[in-house]
Amino acid sequence: MTDDRAPRPGRRIEVDEESVRKSLAGLVLTIVELLRQLMERQALRRVEQGGISDEQIEKLGLTLMALEQNMTELREHFGLTEDDLNLDLGPLGPLLPRD
Repeated sequence: MTDDRAPRPGRRIEVDEESVRKSLAGLVLTIVELLRQLMERQALRRVEQGGISDEQIEKLGLTLMALEQNMTELREHFGLTEDDLNLDLGPLGPLLPRD
């Protein structure tokens, strides 16, 4: 029995350019979102430990809010949702924890 879904030698695979672009953007934005969340957690730890000044806390908060806004704009530009960026890792659960 043969599998009709498997590509045959010499046949070209038809690829939708828009879906490839969206998938690549989703992968890149997933990595950026993961890093953004890690930076946010690290910043909160530093604030809780009292290792930074009030001025630094303010600047950090504004920077993190701006980064989150930029991520929202990029998701909208590529037609992606937060769920699109949250890869399912099977038994490990979702990649990005949502608070």
